[in-house]
Amino acid sequence: MSGPDDEDDDDEQGDELDEGAARERPQLFAALPPGLAEVFDPQRPWELLGAPLDELLAALPGELLETNVPPGVHLLGHRIVIGKGVRLSPGVVLEGPLRLGDDCEVRPGAYLRGGVWAGKGCVIGANVEVKHAILLDGAKAPHLNYVGDSILGRDVNLGAGTILSNFRHDGSEIEIPDSKDGRHRIATGRRKLGAILGDGVLTGCNSVLHPGCVVGAGTQIYPGVMLRPGFYAAHSMIKLRQDQEVIDLHRPN
Repeated sequence: MSGPDDEDDDDEQGDELDEGAARERPQLFAALPPGLAEVFDPQRPWELLGAPLDELLAALPGELLETNVPPGVHLLGHRIVIGKGVRLSPGVVLEGPLRLGDDCEVRPGAYLRGGVWAGKGCVIGANVEVKHAILLDGAKAPHLNYVGDSILGRDVNLGAGTILSNFRHDGSEIEIPDSKDGRHRIATGRRKLGAILGDGVLTGCNSVLHPGCVVGAGTQIYPGVMLRPGFYAAHSMIKLRQDQEVIDLHRPN
């Protein structure tokens, strides 16, 4: 016969189980292009950055330029595809393999380091660096961003100075916490992995996403947030809590 103490023990055990339970995977993408949609695993979305992306890029023609490339734009390497209506500014460096879909805009000083697949209407801003990444239609990295080994969903917008960090200082494999207490972690099999951002994610200025952030569709991230690796629910708001103090410099001693 159990008494109140036993019931408390059961509740505590239930709380511990909840803390250690695997997190639910957030909704990410409403649609993916052919070559990615067929192999997408919502449990391991970063796998798209492996063989699926490599195969898409390997299938590109040696060079296909459907837009006039103005003076001052530098094309390096092979398998460079530039769609119709793409706007390229002087000082842009495009390193193959890469694909820019129709109506993309690449602003002065941007460096696309290779392994980049961008859909229609994407924006890559001044002095932005992108490498080994997938940008779905309408994704924007417009102001002083770094996007490495990452996926930006449809209509994602990175605030000025947002960094998608992709490498640990110790060089070890990126692992993603998969429980509330952080004890259970998923091995990604990658030493370089940035962020997976679902459709419509918005990041505030100067936010930094540590390697291995998976953020659900429609979620907003406040300016200045240092986001730790993990799975973040769709249609949420991630706030930064901080205390500020204003000191009167002219007050008497």
